[in-house]
Amino acid sequence: QVQLVESGGGLVQAGGSLRLSCAASGRASSSYTTAWFRQAPGKERVIVADITSSGFTGYADVVKGRFTISRDNSKNTVYLQMNTLKPEDTAVYFCAAVRTSQGKYIHWGQGTQVTVSS
Repeated sequence: QVQLVESGGGLVQAGGSLRLSCAASGRASSSYTTAWFRQAPGKERVIVADITSSGFTGYADVVKGRFTISRDNSKNTVYLQMNTLKPEDTAVYFCAAVRTSQGKYIHWGQGTQVTVSS
């Protein structure tokens, strides 16, 4: 079992930066894939970035070059550094862990709100 707790959301002006944290407990985060998703009001939840147990990373096209996912194994924490934020990045951001062979994630955090003002 993996428990995930997100933090770091908030209100920021367009062009600003935020760093989200996803602290995991119950199992070493370096042993599974962790991803960040986001869900804007009235829209579906979509993946933003992921990092595999080997450290390989992937990004949605809309955030490439602006967001960076990383992991600190000593803290069992995955981060999402978000730079050059845009109003359309406004959403609830969720951390998810342990990806199945079908591409589904088993464990989810409670989410953290990110609001970017124009």
